[in-house]
Amino acid sequence: MSPSTDAALHRRGLAITGLGGLALSFDIPLIRSAGGEVWSLLAVRSLSTFFIGLLTWFVINRLLRRKISLIPGKAGLVVGLFYGINSCTFLLAVFNTSTANVVFILAFTSMFAALLSWIFLKERPSNATLVTMATMVIGVGLIVQEGLESGHLFGDAMAASSAFLLASAITISRASGRDMALVPLVTAIFPAAVALLLLPTGGFSIAAPQYILFNGLVMIPLAFFCLATGPRFLSAPEVGMFYLLETILAPIWVWLVFAESPTTQTLAGGAILIFALIGHSLWQMHSRAVRAALRPALNR
Repeated sequence: MSPSTDAALHRRGLAITGLGGLALSFDIPLIRSAGGEVWSLLAVRSLSTFFIGLLTWFVINRLLRRKISLIPGKAGLVVGLFYGINSCTFLLAVFNTSTANVVFILAFTSMFAALLSWIFLKERPSNATLVTMATMVIGVGLIVQEGLESGHLFGDAMAASSAFLLASAITISRASGRDMALVPLVTAIFPAAVALLLLPTGGFSIAAPQYILFNGLVMIPLAFFCLATGPRFLSAPEVGMFYLLETILAPIWVWLVFAESPTTQTLAGGAILIFALIGHSLWQMHSRAVRAALRPALNR
């Protein structure tokens, strides 16, 4: 692979993963807009995502004539299980602790991914990535400092589990090198089955089902399709950092929809995160361009 091709693939990875992070930022606002009982919301969200996964697979394989596996081998199954369990832990976190706690703890996905990649893949994060992650922790801390609450140990533990599960899925995807784009979509059948078994006696209880249907049919499939594709082009820590877009943008959407105005501190923290992400991306592209320019001279 030529240096120019490598740089182009990296830029493609940044664009795809950024789109996935943007779509994911609408998840909590849409869940809050739907309202209702946790297992009802999880069942509808997961079944909708599963349906879109099968439809996407059919279109790609039958209409576009491009072969793509629903679950590529054992690695795909493990990744799918991690994504499936994450759906359960995420919804439990949303219903058992504050939104601030959830987005703060999920922000550590990139750090977990960096550590797992370092330990298992021997991919030491670059100094730029380490500095960016440290800067992001400061930004996230500013965002949620005033909203952190105590006494929600179970919800906080579920959010931490989600961050670790996402990081594990990203790391295994990166190690396998396989196309995992459809895995988080079709394996949504696992949390759907769990949720259907745990539905309340009266059946589904959702105040505004159109919001959770839109989430499951459009936003979640788009988010996970893009974020699951990212490890083909980017390192696990880089992909993990784009999950932080939810931390940046979810408070803004909540502000617009529910009139919950973000504080000056929240806006300052969001600005730090945005500039950290942009700075990291620009530095990575600059570094790759420099290496590409130096490589011909070194090969003489």
